[in-house]
Amino acid sequence: QMQLVESGGGLVQPGGSLRLTCVASGFSLDDFAVGWFRQGPGKEREGVSCISSSDHSTTYADSVKGRFTISRDNVKNTVHLQMNNLRPEDTAVYYCAAGREANWGKWTVPPCEENKYLRLRGQGTLVTVSS
Repeated sequence: QMQLVESGGGLVQPGGSLRLTCVASGFSLDDFAVGWFRQGPGKEREGVSCISSSDHSTTYADSVKGRFTISRDNVKNTVHLQMNNLRPEDTAVYYCAAGREANWGKWTVPPCEENKYLRLRGQGTLVTVSS
């Protein structure tokens, strides 16, 4: 069974750090681009960071640039999201999703819209930033 499972969420104080992990099972993540998305309370879902499969190039939302880092380990079939200097507005359910670059058309940086990562999506992990 193909699935993505997120972990690493939790309660953290402002300024703290968390490392989210997305583990793929039942398939190889090598062939897929992966994105991290989030939905905060009363907010729409948004793309946080995405990484391609071909050259591991990355994209970040403006709100997280300089604070979050996405990386992938194809040997372990995982993608991580390192989140530093967390803010209360980062509170959200974070989930990872996989998509095929072949479906993107022309691109120079990985797109980070949900409709580009429709192949598979995890259930999400809750991140709460509060003092």
